[in-house]
Amino acid sequence: MTLLDQIRGYISKRRRAYIDTFGSVPGAEVLVDLSRFCRANETCFNTDPRAHAVAEGRREVWLRIQRHLQLSDEQLWAMHAPAPSTRMAIDDDLS
Repeated sequence: MTLLDQIRGYISKRRRAYIDTFGSVPGAEVLVDLSRFCRANETCFNTDPRAHAVAEGRREVWLRIQRHLQLSDEQLWAMHAPAPSTRMAIDDDLS
């Protein structure tokens, strides 16, 4: 198994953990709370740069959870996969 196969397996396993965690009734209740706390449906803008940064950080967490719940393994891989030239170098190193 190549390093890239191991990474793909890790992404798939992690996605499954998100689905198992948030796919239940209690998980859905947590998502409702987090959607408010993380400003899922409103702007993060604040004239105070620190408050703005905090809001953006919360929103980043929300978006990560949503990606793992809504995207397929292949779509998640495409977001995190190394560039093709890097992939070939990794595969060559493992051969």
